Amino acid sequence: MKEFTIVLSSINDVKNFVNMVTKYDYEIDLTSGRYVVDAKSIMGIFSLDLTKPIKVEVHSDDCDALLNDLDAFIQK
Repeated sequence: MKEFTIVLSSINDVKNFVNMVTKYDYEIDLTSGRYVVDAKSIMGIFSLDLTKPIKVEVHSDDCDALLNDLDAFIQK
C-alpha cells in the first residue's frame, strides 16, 4: 500500500483525477479528516473538504504508472 497527499483545487481537477484513477483495477481511497471515500467516485470526492490536502491510499504496491499520471496533483 502506498500513501501520498494530493490537492484538488477545481472542478476540472476532480474530473481529471477521477478519469485517471478509473483506469486502474486496484482500490484507491481518499481520506479527509474522518471521512474516507472511493477515489473513483466523483460524488464521494465532492463530499470532502477540497480546501485542504487529501490523503490518498493506494491498495497496491505496483502503482508507479498511477503516480506518474497523478504527478500534477501530488503535494510536494
